[in-house]
Amino acid sequence: MMEITVLDWLDRTAGRLPDKTAFIDESGILTFAELQQIARQIGSQLLKYKKDRQPVVVMSGRHRLTPACFLGVVYSGNFYAPIDATMPVARLTQILQVIQSDVMIVDRDNMKTVEKLEFRGTILILEELMEDTAVDEAGLERIRRKMSSDMPLYTIFTSGSTGVPKGVITSHYALMCYIEAVSEVLDIGEVDRLGNQSPLDYIAAIRDIYFPIKDGASTVILPKQYFAVPAKLFEALNQYQVTTLCWSTSALTIPVQMRAFEYEVPRFLKKVCFSGSVMPGRILKIWQEHLPDVLFVNQYGPTEATASCTYYVVKERVTEDTVLPIGKPYRQYRILLLDEQNQETLPGEIGEICILGPALALGYYGTPERSAQAFIQNPLNHAYRELIYKTGDLGRFREDGELEFHGRMDRQIKHLGHRVELSELERAAEEIEGVTESCALYDKEKEYLYLFYTGEEQKKQISIEMRGKLPGFMVPRKIINLPEIPRLPNGKTDMVTLKTYFS
Repeated sequence: MMEITVLDWLDRTAGRLPDKTAFIDESGILTFAELQQIARQIGSQLLKYKKDRQPVVVMSGRHRLTPACFLGVVYSGNFYAPIDATMPVARLTQILQVIQSDVMIVDRDNMKTVEKLEFRGTILILEELMEDTAVDEAGLERIRRKMSSDMPLYTIFTSGSTGVPKGVITSHYALMCYIEAVSEVLDIGEVDRLGNQSPLDYIAAIRDIYFPIKDGASTVILPKQYFAVPAKLFEALNQYQVTTLCWSTSALTIPVQMRAFEYEVPRFLKKVCFSGSVMPGRILKIWQEHLPDVLFVNQYGPTEATASCTYYVVKERVTEDTVLPIGKPYRQYRILLLDEQNQETLPGEIGEICILGPALALGYYGTPERSAQAFIQNPLNHAYRELIYKTGDLGRFREDGELEFHGRMDRQIKHLGHRVELSELERAAEEIEGVTESCALYDKEKEYLYLFYTGEEQKKQISIEMRGKLPGFMVPRKIINLPEIPRLPNGKTDMVTLKTYFS
């Protein structure tokens, strides 16, 4: 049978491996048969609300029942909009105003948060939905006959330049294209166990959710607090025999900063892929030194392209100065580099990274005008409709065809009459012994370059060394040492918090 939705994956895997563990948390396990049964129960309950291809908000924590809840929404013919209860109430309210859903599923642990939101729709308690074991076989079958691969699967919210969160809508087909391509590169199978780090409402978690459903792998949902206790984190990876990590770069940085390898080495690890920000050479070097036989894969891509659209398999032993390329497109993706006139760049030139292919998002929920601005007709194709997503990131193809990342277009500033790429300052800073992480920002009003960093090196020495690496106009006027770089829930740098240091 042709697989057109993720439910076809689940049917196949649950039929083949009913008693195998799909998801694990501190409280227990969920087999594929149990996952399918619970999802069908939840889907049956949602049929009573006669919604079709509409968003259902899900506010459920880091536990094994959350993926079952997501799939329950899908069984009902709708798509899920996951949100993180730990976000500020004002942010949650903004998201609810955008999504305009009239049904929300929430686990009991998050009911107090929901009570603060003034949500006027129907609130369903996850645990209560599971208590009704009845399955509406006829109703679910009726929905399945109407399902197609271009249907929305989920909406994940990202930050918006206007201050209003953007809900990126991803179809079944886009997700399936991405998961199949990454699974092929990482060689994921039923022997693999993934260690989940990312919040389940965030785009990076889709690998941890859907590798099991497609390939019969298992995912261990690691408690968030483990990442603050290095000995506990690596002990858990060994306890659960985790083979695969798909983590943000910042998450891989934390164990190195906290000297986790001095306590224990993850003995079962075979594959590590990372994304979200540039991997510092000194961090990857330490991982490679302790895990010389592990496959490391650098990924790049925005939520608007499902997740990561390019990858680079790290074959070399990196040094502290190594800057990894972001590689080549996954299968079913294409990359164009366009100049400011929307013309393709010449070989070796830097241009804006633009993404094509069936894994592009359907757009932004409820804002067609914003979608039309971001997903545009390919300016190189005048013959038929072909959308591209302009990322706002800069890249350059090397002679060997590998794509290099050259920062954000909006990270290019004009300072004292010169064009300055802020990521270049960060790379220079992170080459200095004693600097772990850094972030450069520009106060346009005062014309000050700021450098925020973590590590033990003194500010004066950083300034001296950067003067030896960069032109004088690029040396930061203000250098600020922090205990840690502030992060957003998705692991990216919290620029807004850093800007509060401008004075």
